[in-house]
Amino acid sequence: MYLVRLVYTSTISDKFESTDIESILACARKNNGVNNVSGVLCFSRSHFLQCLEGSRARVNETYHNILNDPRHKNIIILSYEEVVSREFSQWNMSYIPDTSVTSVINLRYSGSSEFKPYEMSGDSALAMLIEMGEQFPGSS
Repeated sequence: MYLVRLVYTSTISDKFESTDIESILACARKNNGVNNVSGVLCFSRSHFLQCLEGSRARVNETYHNILNDPRHKNIIILSYEEVVSREFSQWNMSYIPDTSVTSVINLRYSGSSEFKPYEMSGDSALAMLIEMGEQFPGSS
């Protein structure tokens, strides 16, 4: 079994409602727990940035399901790689909301203090998610 890490970003669609984030997280935590997929989701009222880790088959299956979710669009893979260990093994799916506190972290890994994941490299996006996970461990 190969471990892989996938980082992608997307934009909410007109089918997204403000209460959807809770149902997305509940579904992800349940399904990821069964499938041994771990990860983190960052959301900023208009954009998602997510990292998924696990076996190649399970991450690909999870990502395929995500692609078919009508609540978001413009889905772009920022990074997909084989890894020797997970960064987010402690979470089936952690959640980091975009707050004024995260703007300093955004600036460290991108050209702006605003959350603009389309303007980030895969390496920068992953490093930002790791730091946010360390800064906000209670977000899961």
